[in-house]
Amino acid sequence: MPGWAYRTHTRFRMTAELLQKLRGGVDGRLARIGLALVAGIAAALAHPPFGVLPGLLGYPLLMLLAERSASTRGAFWMGWLAGFGYFGVGCWWVAEAFLVDPAQAWMAPFAASLLPAGIGLFWGGAAALYRRFAPVGLTRVLVFAALFGLFEWLRGHVLTGFPWNPAGAAWGAGSAVSQFAAVVGVYGLGIVTVAAVSAFGVLLGEGTRKARAGVALTGALVLIALAVGGAVRLGDARVRPTDTLVRIVQADVQQESKWTPEAYRSIVDRYVNLTARDGAAVPDIVVWPEGALPASFNDVFDPASADGAAIARAVQPRQTLLAGLARGEVGTDGRARYYNSLFALEDVGGAGLRVAAVYDKYRLVPFGEFLPLGDLMGAMGVRSLVHMPSDFSAGPRPSPIDLPNAPRVQPLICYESLYPGFTPGAGGRPDWIVNVSNDAWFGATSGPIQHLNLASYRAIETGLPVVRATPTGVSAMIDPWGRVVDGQRLEPGESGVIDARLPAPVGITPYGRVGDLFFWLMALGGLGPLVLRVWRNRRR
Repeated sequence: MPGWAYRTHTRFRMTAELLQKLRGGVDGRLARIGLALVAGIAAALAHPPFGVLPGLLGYPLLMLLAERSASTRGAFWMGWLAGFGYFGVGCWWVAEAFLVDPAQAWMAPFAASLLPAGIGLFWGGAAALYRRFAPVGLTRVLVFAALFGLFEWLRGHVLTGFPWNPAGAAWGAGSAVSQFAAVVGVYGLGIVTVAAVSAFGVLLGEGTRKARAGVALTGALVLIALAVGGAVRLGDARVRPTDTLVRIVQADVQQESKWTPEAYRSIVDRYVNLTARDGAAVPDIVVWPEGALPASFNDVFDPASADGAAIARAVQPRQTLLAGLARGEVGTDGRARYYNSLFALEDVGGAGLRVAAVYDKYRLVPFGEFLPLGDLMGAMGVRSLVHMPSDFSAGPRPSPIDLPNAPRVQPLICYESLYPGFTPGAGGRPDWIVNVSNDAWFGATSGPIQHLNLASYRAIETGLPVVRATPTGVSAMIDPWGRVVDGQRLEPGESGVIDARLPAPVGITPYGRVGDLFFWLMALGGLGPLVLRVWRNRRR
């Protein structure tokens, strides 16, 4: 047996012996709780900005905990605890948003605990189903990975979904292994990753030592193949700049300092000055982030306001400004509606700026942009607690917009960039993606860095460059392979602009053509041994 395989086998054997000893008693229950939390925390630490890839071994540890649970209920709690640890590490930054307003600070601990407790249910469901059907033999890693992948997909879709840090995104976007997302998407990469690392878990279980070592070796070879295949793809990756020059504006406006009249004046001046800053060439497109100004489009460009005129003076002829601003309008029913929007504004000379296109955000943030069960929650007084006088309205499903004097673009506002499939990958495919986000809510935490990583996966899946603009970082120009172009990024806390040529898109990717088809084929294929076993049992 190779040295690495022997060492891995020894560690897992010791873990198995520990699990066996801890099956009963109070001490045993506490130890299993601790191991479940360790499994989730370890898996979370594999994601940026931590990058502790050995943490992926948390998945086979969870598989072993589910297998050795005395019941389906026990397996559910093992999965839920692991999920709580995973999302506690991956999503703790949500508490930062409640610290912006001191009146809401008391809600921060609840946000940091209730969110992982809620979405941890998906991990609990995957572990419970795995234990319920109790797959046996060396192929059980396929069943575990398939069930886990299906519940990850459900997490990204149920009740609008929250696809933060799916398992496949543990590989930093732009890395060699991440390139497989161009074929199977981030959910498919998650199934392959969980199956490959869980293959080490069979070192503890049934079968001959040779067979178990063979499965572990197969898992290692899969990871090596992903790395080699991705390296080959990146070896042929050459960024081809287009003639379109993009300026990304990051004014470093902290969220807690936006709401006084004096701050508003300063913020407008910052954006105007950065937009008009001299450069080596005049940009064709200027991109402002989501919520760039603490005012609505209606107020900023009101004829009585001088702000719209100041912005118009900063925009050059034949230049397009993409600005993330809220807007309000009166519907046909006479009721006011509010939208989180991206405006494409074109300079038309003396007439000021013309609205060339508007994109309204489709996937809204629960409790941030709308209150679920709004009437009921309002009657219970929840609306006043979360300081939401009114909900935003959702726009139509994302589709590309045409820009004057610039390539066709797919806007994605804030966490819309977490969702695969919002950008056409084949028919109707745009030339690039613009992601504007207000990550200032989350300060200098891991949240903005992970958001950059997740948004970059949309570049890999579609083969399109991504322009990302935030008020406080991280803003960046991302190439079609998910890499930041030549260090063109502004870190948290930096103020300035990025002037960069928009990279040309690459050819249509397999994922762009068929979407999640390969994911579903892998998920159904992974469940094959289980289906075959159930069918045989019924025949008997």
